[in-house]
Amino acid sequence: MRPLLALAIVAFTSVPAAAQQSNPRRDSLIARAKALELNTPYVPPPGTALEHHAAGFAQIMCSAVFITGLDPDFAAENVGYFTAPYAERAKLGKPIIDRAGKAVHVTLPNGVRRTAKFVGDQGCVTLPLGRSSLNFNPIRVASVLPDPSTQAWPMGDLLPTDPLAPELDTAAIRAAVDTAFQPAAAMTAAFVVTWKGRIIGERYGAGITAGTPLESWSMGKSLTAALLGILIKQGVYALEQPAPIPEWQGENDPRAKIRIADLMNMSSGLRIRAPRDPDFDPSGPYPDHLYLYTGGVNLFHYAATRPLQWPPGTVGRYHNTDPVLVNYLIRLAVEKRGEEYLSFPRRALLDKIGIRSMVMETDPYGNFLMQGYELASARDWARLGSLYLQDGVWQGERILPEGFVQFVSTVAPAWAADHRPIYGGFFWINGDSLFPVPKSVYYMTGVGGQYTLIIPSHDLVVVRLGHYKGEAAGTESLKTALALLVRAVPSRH
Repeated sequence: MRPLLALAIVAFTSVPAAAQQSNPRRDSLIARAKALELNTPYVPPPGTALEHHAAGFAQIMCSAVFITGLDPDFAAENVGYFTAPYAERAKLGKPIIDRAGKAVHVTLPNGVRRTAKFVGDQGCVTLPLGRSSLNFNPIRVASVLPDPSTQAWPMGDLLPTDPLAPELDTAAIRAAVDTAFQPAAAMTAAFVVTWKGRIIGERYGAGITAGTPLESWSMGKSLTAALLGILIKQGVYALEQPAPIPEWQGENDPRAKIRIADLMNMSSGLRIRAPRDPDFDPSGPYPDHLYLYTGGVNLFHYAATRPLQWPPGTVGRYHNTDPVLVNYLIRLAVEKRGEEYLSFPRRALLDKIGIRSMVMETDPYGNFLMQGYELASARDWARLGSLYLQDGVWQGERILPEGFVQFVSTVAPAWAADHRPIYGGFFWINGDSLFPVPKSVYYMTGVGGQYTLIIPSHDLVVVRLGHYKGEAAGTESLKTALALLVRAVPSRH
């Protein structure tokens, strides 16, 4: 999710859309979408909003305590407002941290309790309402990589000791790193800069190390893109083919025309409510976009059963249905060929590029929710960013198919039709110059101030991770740091 969007999400009690001041750009987006809209009903997610907020709070606290290692009181105050807005937390009981059982319980005023449980390599999982067990068996997913202290960067953590290249302005790089941590209200947790694959700047906040898995949220969508890219390279899927979702294979089902590219481009046309919708009304029913984190059901099936609101590929909307369904396709493909699904990301990608800290969480049915439930260190996000910067090639091995990086970093047609050059294929694009870097820059971003920017013109990858509460200040600090960095390293041109 893009910067400052959390403010809209947190403010569930803000002014309804109908009472908002007229905005010509928003009104134009709404009018175009209305003109294309199909006659399909909207059915809100089941359950109450506060039940879902409680589930989100339990999940956030479980991940913060048992994966990142944060103090519970600090986490409750500063981490992950996305699925549990700060104002809603005040309506809930204080989270109970069950360290022996590796679980977190959050109780509603009516006595209903929501629980998230740490299950090992699948991280924390939200239990279904009223249930104490999962619908899958968590497994151990061990890396085959050696101790990172024994391997040179980027496969390991041994950094070179020779001086940086003379063409780099080292003083400006140091200033950029310092700027990323100012002011204290930015709550920056980690900042890593690579140039031509080498780390040239790095710093961590109190209690955070180079290996600490941090909340990353929607940066996981770009991880999903890489896993799909691997399957495309293997000949399993093609971007232009209709997405073979089982729930869409009935006779004359209009969703059967949704292409995999449409899902990647966030333009499937599926009908859900999401906080980024230009006509989103915070006073309305609980948004499906968030339910796809907090529902505690089979979320692949839930996403696959949403009806069409628009013809596929015509309207760009930031909806979690689309990455969830790409993850559904990944699971279908992996299991169809008889492979173990939960270990697929590690053997197909993570171990190949030196990523060790990544924890990918699931729903109660063992479906990866990489639209936002993953945690990783800043160095590991830098590794993934470097894979994209290198056109999908890692130390001589092509991991992603030719042309795939160009696809994800090109403005999606449905977004271009709305004159919004800001979204590609599970990557944001700097087409509106949000950041003081070239418009060609594309980036992963997660709500709460999580960023991995790929800057091809300067051979840079910049990772900034922070605690959620510091998002606004942290994003402004990042902008200043980026301006320093692009002046500190030579341009390709």
